[in-house]
Amino acid sequence: MANVSSEKQAQPVDYHAIEAMESFNSFVKKKNTFLFSMTTVFLILYILLPILAFQPVLQQKIFGNITGVWVYSAGLFIMTIVLCTVYVKKAASFDKAVAAVLAEYHGKGGN
Repeated sequence: MANVSSEKQAQPVDYHAIEAMESFNSFVKKKNTFLFSMTTVFLILYILLPILAFQPVLQQKIFGNITGVWVYSAGLFIMTIVLCTVYVKKAASFDKAVAAVLAEYHGKGGN
């Protein structure tokens, strides 16, 4: 078993100093803009399905006996996969931005 007292103690972080940094605030603004816009698009498209499902526009047959509702529903599954892929790729850039903010914080003498 490892000796707990010999392990490196966690350094305290001054969260107020990080919050006051312009780079942190810029990062949070970019992240929130991305997340809220993607969430809004996602929810609007999903909420439209039960509204449009009984409208004549989606009741028309598109391919044989397949109506527009089925095509729209399949599109929602595809959209979900695309949004998840976009978020995973964007999360990598968020991680880099966070690392840059922390490097700036440590460069200014932060613990």
